[in-house]
Amino acid sequence: QVQLIESGGGLVQAGISLRLSCVASGHNFRTAAMGWFRQRPGKEREFVAAISWSGTSTSYADSVKGRFIISRDNAKNTVYLHMNNLIPEDTAIYYCAARPQPLADLHTVVAATYLRESEYDYWGQGTQVTVSS
Repeated sequence: QVQLIESGGGLVQAGISLRLSCVASGHNFRTAAMGWFRQRPGKEREFVAAISWSGTSTSYADSVKGRFIISRDNAKNTVYLHMNNLIPEDTAIYYCAARPQPLADLHTVVAATYLRESEYDYWGQGTQVTVSS
C-alpha cells in the first residue's frame, strides 16, 4: 500500500513563498513519476506541476509557470513544490500524486510527466494553502 503525506500548507500573505512537501512510503519512490494538483474553492481539481521519475523533466500549468518549482529528493522519498510570489488565486487544497513506473518501461518513460488525474495511482490527503491579499 502506498501512502503519500503532504505538509507545509498554511495561511500566508500575498507575495510570500511557501514550500510544500510530500513524503512517500510503501513503494519504490525512485521510479515513480510525481505530480501536484490543487482544488480551489468552488472549482474542480486541476494540474499544477509534475516531475518525471528520473527528475530530468518537469511540467507546469500556465498559471504557475515561472513562480512554482517542483523538485524531488529520492534519498528522502520526498517531492517538493516551491511556491514563490503567491497570489490569492493560489488559495487551494494541494494534493500530491504518484504514478509508479513499471521497471521494464523505465528507459522509455525516463522523461515522462503526467498532467491528468487519471494517470496517477495514489493520492495524498491534501494540505490547505490560503493566500491573503
